[in-house]
Amino acid sequence: MATDERLYSCDDHLDISAAPPDLWTSRLPAKYRDVGPRVVEMGSHRVWMVGDTPFGLSGNTGGYPTALSRVDGLEEDGLRPSDPARRLQDMDRDGVHASIVYGPAALFRFPIEEVEHTHATLRAWNDWAAEEFNRHAPDRLSALPFLPGDSPESAVAELERCATLGHRGAILNPFEADIDDPAWDRLWAAAAAAKLPISFHVGGGTRLMPTRDSWTIASFAAVVPMQLDEPLAIMIFSGALERVPGFDLVLAESGVGWLPYFLARLDATYEKHAAPHPSYSIRTKPTELFERQVYATFEEEPLGPELLPLLPRRNFMWASDYPHPDSTWPESRKAIEHALGTLDAETVRLVTAENCKSLYDFA
Repeated sequence: MATDERLYSCDDHLDISAAPPDLWTSRLPAKYRDVGPRVVEMGSHRVWMVGDTPFGLSGNTGGYPTALSRVDGLEEDGLRPSDPARRLQDMDRDGVHASIVYGPAALFRFPIEEVEHTHATLRAWNDWAAEEFNRHAPDRLSALPFLPGDSPESAVAELERCATLGHRGAILNPFEADIDDPAWDRLWAAAAAAKLPISFHVGGGTRLMPTRDSWTIASFAAVVPMQLDEPLAIMIFSGALERVPGFDLVLAESGVGWLPYFLARLDATYEKHAAPHPSYSIRTKPTELFERQVYATFEEEPLGPELLPLLPRRNFMWASDYPHPDSTWPESRKAIEHALGTLDAETVRLVTAENCKSLYDFA
């Protein structure tokens, strides 16, 4: 692809290890500051804690590899991805104009049981993302807010609050929220009214719990994208997408490969089990609902030239996955050329730039 064409990455990350150590202690209500999330020194490590429960390492003390190690001499203290100025430097190095960023709770659940404490923790992230991260370059940076999954009412309230902060979308954990309950229609409708897409990110739906230096990491990484099959089937067959046609759903980090097969299967089961019963089932084919309202993100897709044409190209958005180890950073153009080079230039431009730009209303 041409080196002067802008890339829009629709699924990058800011993990808990890179989060500013004072993010929550500076923003939580006073009654929660001493219990966390907070960073505690433990020997040679800095550890994120909630109460007495550790849930992650802070900074570069964990020894986890990231894509940043590919560039010699890069200033890296483990916090670089949360520094918007340095993050923009990394985006420029890779030719990425704008980035949709998924924060810590995209891949895990904070170990907090109290609902009010959970809400306060999510609000603190959402405020920091809008006021200190995105505001640095609002036309280029978009760290998405997290919505609580305990009730549609609390999710709608936070979505509407986040809309006033200038957020471009939001994240809901489909394995936490009871999304097959029609009561959640009020969230889908609120998102449609605010023109904010809702993301379901990979990370749940499997009993595999990856642990460091274990075979479970590879196994989890191999299967986790396909765990979004159940949330997608629920959103289609429960009628949620059909009832709220203006609502946009993003399957974040789902990849492309399984979707053509899965949608063909959804259509087949629709004809056998749903179409004959219009009194309680959807009246629109699953592929039509997907084409109208669902977007799927991918990184490197080995079978992209064969699989992407099987579904409308408007439904797919490329991502660099910065700064994860499997990221295409800082050679994303080469990776795109390698994976998608046999596709026509217009398709490549749509999936690597225009679809993301349009959905999230970037300049």
